[in-house]
Amino acid sequence: MPKPSNKTLYIIHGWAYSVEPWTKTIELLEQNDVKVKMLNVPGLTSPSKRVWTIQDYADWADKNIPDGSVALGHSNGGRILLNLCAKKPNKLKKLILLDSAGVYETSKKRSILRAIAKLGAPLKRIPIVSKVFHKLTGSMDYHRAPENMKKTLANMLESDKSLVLAKVTTPTAILWGENDTVTPPRQAHILKRKLVDSTLSMHEGWTHAPYISDPSGLAKAIMKELK
Repeated sequence: MPKPSNKTLYIIHGWAYSVEPWTKTIELLEQNDVKVKMLNVPGLTSPSKRVWTIQDYADWADKNIPDGSVALGHSNGGRILLNLCAKKPNKLKKLILLDSAGVYETSKKRSILRAIAKLGAPLKRIPIVSKVFHKLTGSMDYHRAPENMKKTLANMLESDKSLVLAKVTTPTAILWGENDTVTPPRQAHILKRKLVDSTLSMHEGWTHAPYISDPSGLAKAIMKELK
């Protein structure tokens, strides 16, 4: 696999079935000579009928991102990259976490989501249950998820219990929205405390998806980390 240039950025998106909302941010980055490689996540923006584990996704990312790259993970994409870097701390030159998942916290909502994901579709027809799904996944596309991806989501949530953040020694930039209600700001501070070589930048007005709420501000924040 060829070595990446200094201005190549690999992106793993979150739990969504389209990367179209990233278009404006990518355009702005490319206007500043950043070559963006958006990876289509199996089961989400790339077809897959299997049930995925976090290790499956970490291995997939390892195969698709050259050693020494800079990679950005949003939400579940951040979870995938954290697990990759915990196993292979020298894989990336730099890790950028954008409103990342991966922080384990016990909560009633999280327990409900894990239970529903295991039980399947019938419960999800209940409006309040659907609302919980959408809030915790950060994606209004979740209702379209096939059975294998419901089980995959349960695997992702469960995997946070065993992720040892102290094993991630990769230089890491944490970018977070102050208005994020999916992965709330307190989780950004937990990451900052537990990742040994990390910086934290909080952004006023950003939601869980700043590529939608503030693509220009997000592009500028990413460019700052690439310099």
